[in-house]
Amino acid sequence: MFKKVLTIFILGFFTVFCSAQQVRPSKSSEIYRDLKTLKNIPKVLYLAAHPDDENTGLLSWLINDQNVETGYLSLTRGDGGQNLLGTEQGAALGLIRTHELLEARKLDGAQQFFTRAIDFGFSKNTTDTFKQWDENTITADVVWVIRKFRPDVIICRFPPTAAAGHGQHAASAVLAEKAFKLAGDKTAFPDQLKYVNVWQPKRLLWNTFRFGSVNTTAENQMKITVGQYDAQLGLGYGELAGLSRSLHKSQGAGTQSVAGIKTEYFSHVDGEPVKSTLFDDVAKSWTAKGNTDIDKELDKIISAFNFNQPDLSLPALLVLRKKAMELKDSDLKKDKIKSLDHIILSCAGFMGEVVTNQAEAVAGDQYNFKLNLISRAENPVVLENVKWLNQSENVHRKLSKDSLITIQHDIQIPADVALTEPYWLAKPAKDAATFSVPNDTLIGLPEAESSLNVLLDLKIGLEKFQVKLPLSFKKLDPVRGDVVEAIRIVPAVELKFNQPLYLVKENEDLNLSLNFKVNSDKQFSNGKVNLMFNGERLGGGDLKSISGKDFTIDYIIPKAKLASKQSSRLQVDANYVVDGTTYNKKQELIQYPHLPSLQYFTPATVTVMKGDIQTKVKKVAYIEGAGDFIPEFLRIAGIQVDVLKDTDFYGNPDGIGGNSSLNKLSEYDAIVLGVRANNTEKKLGRWMPFLWSYVKAGGNLLMQYNTNQDTTVDQLGMYSFSIANKRVTEENAAVKFLNPNHKLLNFPNKITVDDFNGWVQERGAYFPDKWDPAYEPLFEMHDTGEEPLQGSTLYTKYGKGNFIYTPLAFFRQLPAGNVGAARLFLNFLSAQKN
Repeated sequence: MFKKVLTIFILGFFTVFCSAQQVRPSKSSEIYRDLKTLKNIPKVLYLAAHPDDENTGLLSWLINDQNVETGYLSLTRGDGGQNLLGTEQGAALGLIRTHELLEARKLDGAQQFFTRAIDFGFSKNTTDTFKQWDENTITADVVWVIRKFRPDVIICRFPPTAAAGHGQHAASAVLAEKAFKLAGDKTAFPDQLKYVNVWQPKRLLWNTFRFGSVNTTAENQMKITVGQYDAQLGLGYGELAGLSRSLHKSQGAGTQSVAGIKTEYFSHVDGEPVKSTLFDDVAKSWTAKGNTDIDKELDKIISAFNFNQPDLSLPALLVLRKKAMELKDSDLKKDKIKSLDHIILSCAGFMGEVVTNQAEAVAGDQYNFKLNLISRAENPVVLENVKWLNQSENVHRKLSKDSLITIQHDIQIPADVALTEPYWLAKPAKDAATFSVPNDTLIGLPEAESSLNVLLDLKIGLEKFQVKLPLSFKKLDPVRGDVVEAIRIVPAVELKFNQPLYLVKENEDLNLSLNFKVNSDKQFSNGKVNLMFNGERLGGGDLKSISGKDFTIDYIIPKAKLASKQSSRLQVDANYVVDGTTYNKKQELIQYPHLPSLQYFTPATVTVMKGDIQTKVKKVAYIEGAGDFIPEFLRIAGIQVDVLKDTDFYGNPDGIGGNSSLNKLSEYDAIVLGVRANNTEKKLGRWMPFLWSYVKAGGNLLMQYNTNQDTTVDQLGMYSFSIANKRVTEENAAVKFLNPNHKLLNFPNKITVDDFNGWVQERGAYFPDKWDPAYEPLFEMHDTGEEPLQGSTLYTKYGKGNFIYTPLAFFRQLPAGNVGAARLFLNFLSAQKN
């Protein structure tokens, strides 16, 4: 239900909003495209389930060839996938993929939307999906986006059938059809109507496809030719699509930029059937809306547009703006004035930024900022007023052509400003499949607008504009040049345990280290530290004074206090209380070269794995795959972990290894291949013979799951097996032990069915479906109503050593602190010790 609150989501007509940290002029070719888009009335909404589901080739064509305002609604942020860049999973991965989508949209020009749905991992059909997602809640979100964006045409990527290949894919089609019917119904989700009007799109289509062996296209479907060359872009729309899709780097979704035209196919789902084009019977122009004079003005502006001197269009654009302000259709006026203002500022060559040299700021503290402004137009832009958050300053200053103006000002950050973090992560999730959003009108937005802005009142000709410039951090990076990012609001004091999790065996004390990061010059005195478990104080103590520096305090939780805790997975919470303020947040900072710095906060907690966790190995080698947590987990368990490189196999730069390489590998009790190593490590093909020799000589090789896409090695094991898209998605699926007496299930930890309790998201994926008789399967499991699968772990003896292939999802279970999964994984590592 929608809350009765007013929000910044309801935008004023006179404000120019910029998603970036600077307001910068668009290139002439982009201004020209925007002018042609301003002339067109229709809108298209493309709808699917995940980041990278969108048809970027079609989006690029709609925006750049048809000049139609287009948006992509991804139901989820991709939280349930795997990460090829690093160890982030869950919410952190969803944050990465949100911004990868935004980077992709910067290239193809589409807008980006989301619902509250969490990607909880692979599901096999819509029934499974809607056991997790509340269908009514997510339908309401889709209806909200439709009513807010007001598309004339909605296009689904997937059908509601098994051909979609994923239950969440199919669910996106079910939700699209349901929302299509309800968006124009004033009795459906009436609370939304406080903020938006009902809207009925003209038609709903399915963009059919050929994916592998699945072909859903047909010659009797509507066809569109896309991929044409665009001289202003210098490439075809298929080439642009490849660049856009390749920004999904965490998914390894690099895509070829394919030149040349291709055919897209569409099947009718609901609404008025097409006759010849996507926009049949849709008002396409201002004339069709009864505004012929605006159409004529735009034709003149487009015809006379000078790519070398876009400011020559300013007088005509200002006249057009005055006419557009008289529009009676408030929704249309709001959309078009926003676009027109962006065009006018770009033609004026206006750039504005408010920057400091501090990446992080604390509420209540004061920082020095620089306001940098410039205009490149002969027709002067006049800066009339500056509002520095809560303080206004009359300026009345003309911006001389191509002359930079810099104004310095100290700004105090409001004491009540919120920490910088994604709005959908600011509160605990509503449930495992739905984000909790603090303000319902934020739904749909990829991110919330900054609340820390300097407001500029500008005058160009006789027209007045208000521009928002977000407070930003700017630095010169020696590799990347100027880096401008949002200033990040952080707590005055942050707490963080020095390990992501702890292992404590039975009858052992727990040794914890708590790090304090002090972000403010303020003096803190007479504080108290509390370590809590389920409301019970485990430890802590007084902290008399802290100021201006980071430090660590060690704590010992006696075994007597832990003995009464029956759970094998404990959560210890930390907080620091001073002057009535509680500090209990730890910063999660994500930084990759292709993205801005991303930040969110979690409670200052740590998971403690407590129980009978035995290991008999001391030294393990690791071959990196897609990022996972396992090397860090093994180090926490007290095991030395070395990451293998080329020289470890070849011995020297000349590539001559011989016995020296085998001697090097023989130092390790086990060698582990990271998840998807065969998809990411391109040297694996030349390393495999050494690994097989290592096993034959008495080594223990443990290989985690791989996929069949972009593989390096055809045969991963000493004996053949074939990987299939077989998986068990039910994390609580029953597990049958095929040989309970097998050494891998008994040493050094006795494994029982209890060790499969409390798993998260899934049992595993990409199980082998065929294997040589030399392999022995260890387990049998299956999802409800499906045939049993025995490919979750294969074991074979080879020479004097052992080879284990296991697609069980250890990369998810170990960071979650699952003791049973840890015991089983350590058994696999100890196979040669038995």
